[in-house]
Amino acid sequence: MTLADEIRQRLAPLTPEALDIEDDSAAHAGHAGNSGGGHFNLVIVSNAFEGRKLLERHRMVKDLLKELMPHRIHALSIRALTPTEF
Repeated sequence: MTLADEIRQRLAPLTPEALDIEDDSAAHAGHAGNSGGGHFNLVIVSNAFEGRKLLERHRMVKDLLKELMPHRIHALSIRALTPTEF
């Protein structure tokens, strides 16, 4: 299973309507502070974000991925949207 597949699996409880995971690790290989973990850009669309502020949405995502950070995921950019916002 790839790391992107594992991210998808861990985010499944949010029942995303859309989920785009971009692995941007190659562009950041060897930079200071990176212990080998990947860099990812994530766009997730879910009804679970309805009525929630941006910080709450990010916490929801990070809570599901916390076991992967910081070793397997070094950096994560998150766009968490409702279906209407998407």
